[in-house]
Amino acid sequence: MTVRIVTDSTSDLPIEQAKALGIEIVPLTVAFGDDAYLDNVEMDNAAFYQKLQGSKELPRTSQPAPARFQETFTRLIQEGATGILSVHLTSQLSGTYQSACTARDALPEDLRKIPIEIVDSTSVSVGMGYPVIKAAEEAQAGLGLEEIKAHLVDRLERTRIFAVLDTLEYVRRGGRIGGATAMLGNVLNIKPIISLKEGVVVPVERARTRGKAYARVAQILQELGPIEYLAIAESSEEVGQQLSEALKPIYSGDIAIWKLGAALGTHTGPGTAAISVVTAK
Repeated sequence: MTVRIVTDSTSDLPIEQAKALGIEIVPLTVAFGDDAYLDNVEMDNAAFYQKLQGSKELPRTSQPAPARFQETFTRLIQEGATGILSVHLTSQLSGTYQSACTARDALPEDLRKIPIEIVDSTSVSVGMGYPVIKAAEEAQAGLGLEEIKAHLVDRLERTRIFAVLDTLEYVRRGGRIGGATAMLGNVLNIKPIISLKEGVVVPVERARTRGKAYARVAQILQELGPIEYLAIAESSEEVGQQLSEALKPIYSGDIAIWKLGAALGTHTGPGTAAISVVTAK
């Protein structure tokens, strides 16, 4: 049995690791005015943040068309896939999940004989990346589709994601991350902590300095109990290193460092650091 794993570029998976595990990444599109780029294909994360800082307009992100998913599913089946698990960012922030469902349902009858399970991760970035990696490892080990999906869902349910923003300016300009706008008040010079709850962005707290915000995140993680996996998604090496140092007093294991992509970066801005934790069973 050969189960193949599909995700989208908002997973922020390291490209080489994804290739090694046979994970197919379907890119979203990032547009600055009339210039559109395939996320992390035609524009990498470093170039994105450089362009974001110099842009007067907030960029737009758009979901992949169903045709792109249909091409991916068709190709994987033709390559011998006996099942496909397709995992995507929260449907509360994007139509990507629905686009994948539309593509599956529109496949020709002969291709629909191959089971395709599509999962709304209710997360994004490092919050869904690790469960996707483990699913791919299990697929390579020969596990079946339903078992892999069950393990994936279990890990997603044990995952929490937090992000510390350097500024609320991009939240104000974009207005697309729900309850976080409640933190605006009359001052933008704060470092807000946000999280996802059932796929929706929610405010957690706000701090006066980045250091205090990172210390508070460390305290929150410590209160969650034993940790199976911990990863940081950085918009820059500076914030990634600072957050990593803040976590050392409460976590002695390895901390994976990922690059934070355009999906979150568009709406949270430069200087953002996200952290994902999977609690142990």
